[in-house]
Amino acid sequence: MVDKNSKFCIIFNSDIPSFEVSLSDLERSLNQYNISYIKNDILNFDISACENIDFVFVIGGDGTILRCAKLFAEKGVPILGLNIGRLGFLSQLTKDDIISAIEKILDNEFKIEKRLMLKSLNHIALNDIVIKGISGSRTGKFSLKINNKFVSEYIADGMIISTPTGSTAYGLSAGGPVLYPMLDAVVLVPICPHTLTARPLVIPASEKLTVVSSESNMSFNLNIDGDNCGIIEPCVHIEASHLKAHLALLNDDFYSVLRQKFNWGVAPHK
Repeated sequence: MVDKNSKFCIIFNSDIPSFEVSLSDLERSLNQYNISYIKNDILNFDISACENIDFVFVIGGDGTILRCAKLFAEKGVPILGLNIGRLGFLSQLTKDDIISAIEKILDNEFKIEKRLMLKSLNHIALNDIVIKGISGSRTGKFSLKINNKFVSEYIADGMIISTPTGSTAYGLSAGGPVLYPMLDAVVLVPICPHTLTARPLVIPASEKLTVVSSESNMSFNLNIDGDNCGIIEPCVHIEASHLKAHLALLNDDFYSVLRQKFNWGVAPHK
C-alpha cells in the first residue's frame, strides 16, 4: 500500500536537456500533497541513499527506466516513468499527467506488473541481450542450443534474445513479433540473417539458451539493454533471472499503448 507517509524517490537523468522542467513540476506537485521524497541523478546514482523506498518516479527515457527497474528489482519497488525522451514506450506519464497520477497512486489505483528479466554472466536484462561478432563489418556464424540440444546455425549480423517487454524494442525493428508483456516467454531474432529460412523463434522462458560461435577463435560482443558489456568468450549462456522488474501501471491496456506509441492497427487517413 502507498500513502502520504510512504517514502518516495525521484530518479532523473541529467543528461537529457529538458529534465529540469519535469523535475520541477514533479517536485512542486509532491510538495502540494505534502509528500516527502528524496531525489537522485541516475548518472551518479547511490543505491544506499534509497533504503526503504516504497515508490520510484523516473524522469527520463526508456533507457533510464530500464536501469532503474533493474536497480530496484531485488527490493520489489514499483517504478513509474515520466517520459522526456523520444518514444518512451515504458513511460506512462507526461508532465501534464503528474497531478492525476499522484492522486491515483495515493488512492492505490495502479497496477504493478512483475516483468520477466534475463540473465547472462553477471548481467540482467529487462529488454534484451544482443550478441554480435566483434567485427561489425562482416556477418558471423552462430550456433544455437536450447537446453543443450542443437537447434540451428545462423549466418547473420547477430542474435537478439528478448523478453516480452523488449519485444517492442530492437527485436521488433529486426522483424520479430510483439509479445504481450506478461507472457512467460522469450523471443529469439536473428539480425539480418543471410538466408530466407531463418525466422524469429518464441520459446518458454524456462528454457536455457546457449549461443556458440561456429567460427574458430571468434569472440562475441555482448550488449545488455543497449549497454555494451564488452568482448566475451565465444559461448554465451542465457536464462530467465529469478528477479522481476516491478513496473507501476496507471493504464494497463497494452493494446492502447501500442496504438498511441506506434500507431499500431490505425487505418491511414483519407
